[in-house]
Amino acid sequence: MKPQLLKVATEPTNSFCIRHNIIPYMNNRWHFHPEVELIHFHKGHGLQFVGDSILRFGPDDVVLVGANLPHYWRFDDVYLHDKDNSVAYSTTIHFKENFWGDRFLNLPENKQLKVLLDKARRGIMVTGAAGKKVSRLMRKAHQKTGVYRIIALLKCLLAIAEQDELTLLSSLGFQADLSDAENERINAIYEHTLSHFKRKIPLEEIADTAGMTPNSFCRYFKDRTGKTYSQFLTEIRVGYACKLLVDDKLSIKQLCFESGFNNFSCFHKNFKQIMGKTPQTYQNEYLKVEA
Repeated sequence: MKPQLLKVATEPTNSFCIRHNIIPYMNNRWHFHPEVELIHFHKGHGLQFVGDSILRFGPDDVVLVGANLPHYWRFDDVYLHDKDNSVAYSTTIHFKENFWGDRFLNLPENKQLKVLLDKARRGIMVTGAAGKKVSRLMRKAHQKTGVYRIIALLKCLLAIAEQDELTLLSSLGFQADLSDAENERINAIYEHTLSHFKRKIPLEEIADTAGMTPNSFCRYFKDRTGKTYSQFLTEIRVGYACKLLVDDKLSIKQLCFESGFNNFSCFHKNFKQIMGKTPQTYQNEYLKVEA
């Protein structure tokens, strides 16, 4: 893919950036930056794109994105259009791997930290109790100044590194082409798909959005993402189905069609293949945790 290079601003008195984001349009594009990003979602749900991974995100989720790994946080429409007074709120930390000096990560005492940042080049998602612990540490980091601010960041990272099992997001073979400025094309593909995935999207239509012929588009998309456009579209539909299952306002058969699938057997098969469990099991597990 051809993501947009994002320049992360830092204050003259600080070597890295910590900020609160209370608007859902935060970096609402496929982008990358040389800084490592640690983000905690306080409020709001949506789809996250990290490398070639597509998953739902929600409150208390924490994601660590390595340097130059393309990503995109797409909040649900309810937050984008200010419906029902819905608020999206997150805290983000950006820092360069060498902001503490070129030798710091190579110190023997920092092996655990170096291994974590190497893993972060694929993206790491932290949920549950671990996510809540990191979120508390991030809030403290935001309040600190001076050297205590750096110590607070280290505590955040070590809290992630100490987890026995980390969810790595992007596939091992994913490589983004960051050399060309085709950012507008890939963002047009994303936006059109996210706006129309509930209906059939003909190949000619999405190819036209990208300014390409259907055959050229298929090669282009597979070459840059490692997956077909059909696979990409199915993952987005399954992600939306996860949202509807959590909302628990529609029957599973109803939400199947609401998510853009034409028949229930196709929906059931794709959901289980992508999520590793049936829609009913996914819903039951979520509702059990929330009870």
